[in-house]
Amino acid sequence: GTAGCGKTASTSAPTEAGESATVAYVNDGDTLRTTTGRRVRLLQIDTPEPGTGECYSRAATRDLRRLLPAGTALTLERYPRLDDRDAYGRLLRYVWRRGANVNLQLVRDGSATVWLFRGERGKYAGQLLAAGRAARAAKRGLWGACPRAVWNPYGPATTGSSSGGGSSAQPAAGGGCDPSYPDVCIPPPPPDLDCRDVPYRNFRVLPPDPHRFDGEG
Repeated sequence: GTAGCGKTASTSAPTEAGESATVAYVNDGDTLRTTTGRRVRLLQIDTPEPGTGECYSRAATRDLRRLLPAGTALTLERYPRLDDRDAYGRLLRYVWRRGANVNLQLVRDGSATVWLFRGERGKYAGQLLAAGRAARAAKRGLWGACPRAVWNPYGPATTGSSSGGGSSAQPAAGGGCDPSYPDVCIPPPPPDLDCRDVPYRNFRVLPPDPHRFDGEG
């Protein structure tokens, strides 16, 4: 068959005690350094990397610098079910400023995309996904600035070339590729995905179709 794929996020303070920190420098749209020298990677979001030529890469850095200027007091929240650090030794954290979830704010503003690495659902995954869909529908931030931006919560930010040439590369899925979708890379459940959660349209679907994309056969 062929798939015919045609709420307000909470900003309440973390329920678990977090670690206090102060911003020394924002490296890019999703990474900062604290005054004690620790590098922090904002958890479960992603922005285009500066220097890659990807659309919105410089703007994403500016957005985070405006939100978290040097000297800003933060609370760093670790989610114990996810990795403590990434492959580069950076702390993986939800970042809070004045009771607001900065990770969520960046996604809501369209400054970042959602990236549920390896398909793992963290503490705020549902809120992040809802905020990302709303930002995309309203064409906020990168969704309005980058016509070739891809919505794929299970892969890194893919926004196309800032020069207008776009990008032909398919986003890599963080949780592996389900064999029911042989021509694209869609991770198996959980979670169950809807058409709006994947960047592909009119792709082949083979049984057992665990996400039920091909409901009409």
